[in-house]
Amino acid sequence: MRVLRASVLMTALLSGPAFAQSPHINMLADKPGKTQEEIEKQQAIEKAYKDTLRTIPDAARSNDPWSGVRNEGQPKASAKNKAKSRLGATGTAN
Repeated sequence: MRVLRASVLMTALLSGPAFAQSPHINMLADKPGKTQEEIEKQQAIEKAYKDTLRTIPDAARSNDPWSGVRNEGQPKASAKNKAKSRLGATGTAN
């Protein structure tokens, strides 16, 4: 009898998460469909939203806050220049 109770308990515990994942579909509609006025109102809202999106300018520039600070004409430091800058004037590490 204990084995039967234990197996029923294990089955219940293991089937709980599987039951929670199953879709619970309500076949009956809770409320009637939209009226013509509601459909027109929704379409007007969507049209206004799309018109607003068209007024936003395109992001042609880069979104780099340091772009005005950097020197465009200055060459980038290479690995050789970095190694020399760490060495002292005599060529030895300090």
